[in-house]
Amino acid sequence: MLLDPRAPRFAAAVTTVVLAAALITGAVPVLLAQAAVFALTAANPRLGPYALAWRVLVAPRLDPPTELEPAAPVRFAQLVGLLFTLLALAGQLTGAPVLALVATGAALAAAFLNVAFDLCLGCEAYLALRRVTGRPVTARVPVGP
Repeated sequence: MLLDPRAPRFAAAVTTVVLAAALITGAVPVLLAQAAVFALTAANPRLGPYALAWRVLVAPRLDPPTELEPAAPVRFAQLVGLLFTLLALAGQLTGAPVLALVATGAALAAAFLNVAFDLCLGCEAYLALRRVTGRPVTARVPVGP
């Protein structure tokens, strides 16, 4: 499965706002909602709620993408985001506010890097793991002529 690379970047923008709200408010329901989004998107990047919003609200107003990217790195990045969000939830629910703040802040920083600099840390980690195991994956491929 190949994805328009702008869709995960849009999702990262929404995630940045959600995680900033979670960091500021410490609201457990906000973290739970984002964890659910990460889990759904990790299962299938096209079915995540931010991807659906992208396809319905944003993509129809743009030109077609000039390149596509494989879904596997995006799925891995979503799993990493889920892990950090679950750590943040564990911190909130067990009375460990430092764990909650650090985990939320780390996930927020990663989402922001994707939005601001088109640098997906989880995707890069996935691609590095594939190279180390001798099974490299092309990061992006141009769309046909």
